[in-house]
Amino acid sequence: MPKKIIATAEAPQAIGPYSQAVQAGPYLFLSGQIALDPKSGEVVAGGVEEQTRRVMQNLQGVLSAAGTSLGAVVKCTIYLKSMADFVKVNEIYGSCFDESPPARATVEVSCLPKNVLVEIDAIAYLE
Repeated sequence: MPKKIIATAEAPQAIGPYSQAVQAGPYLFLSGQIALDPKSGEVVAGGVEEQTRRVMQNLQGVLSAAGTSLGAVVKCTIYLKSMADFVKVNEIYGSCFDESPPARATVEVSCLPKNVLVEIDAIAYLE
């Protein structure tokens, strides 16, 4: 089964040798998104709340390009520069999933690309 590369201008272009997402069979593997504005390529202004909102919008942009939405997400990993931001990120993240939220792991990391505060990757199931 061949893989299909998903690319869209509705999310930041890859800043390295990776794809925004790869579909393999009924699964869509989304690369980690950080708080880059897709139009300017710059990190959004503000703190972890603004960054988390942009990250979720970027994930939705990639999902839309694949013909689906956040409702298809079955697993996410959240990478935080500081676990002290967990409550703020969790509130915004949780508001993006209406009913059955995906499985998730959250970890604190020492540094993220472009020195952002949060990064989120995802796996979606395409029915």
